[in-house]
Amino acid sequence: LNFKKPDYVFKKALRSSISDLLSKGIAPKYYFISLSAEKKHLSKKNIAKIRLALKEEQKKFNIILSGGDTISSKKLSITVAVVGFSKKNPILRSGAKINDDIYLTNKIGDAFIGLNILKKNIKMSKKISNYFIKKFYLPNIPNNFSKKLHLLANSSIDISDGLFQDL
Repeated sequence: LNFKKPDYVFKKALRSSISDLLSKGIAPKYYFISLSAEKKHLSKKNIAKIRLALKEEQKKFNIILSGGDTISSKKLSITVAVVGFSKKNPILRSGAKINDDIYLTNKIGDAFIGLNILKKNIKMSKKISNYFIKKFYLPNIPNNFSKKLHLLANSSIDISDGLFQDL
């Protein structure tokens, strides 16, 4: 939507990629970031915010920045690739069976509300708006749950695109 909070934008991009691996029972270990942006996006202030945000995420998820690329462009684009390891095979979507139970590890809809507040489609008090906007930018990822996923699931998916769409 905008680049007013570059630290949040990078955290969201990184968490989205981490979440994809965790939902498969894979522990993320390394990540790569590519960025194309205008000079205004790469101000000293923004770069400092981005570096601090990535450092915080690295500590939180025990991951290592292993490379990437930065180029000048008129269009803003952030690409994150995360790789990891698992002692067992990844849990695939294709393992789903008729009559399987469906479990969610988080509340759904908060990020969608935050997005609509940012788009000015919904108006709420500042305190409530801030809660939902934070959920949009900083999704809560249940990284400890992923370690036990192989014991519970024969199929799994990250539903960041929406529950009904992914079902």
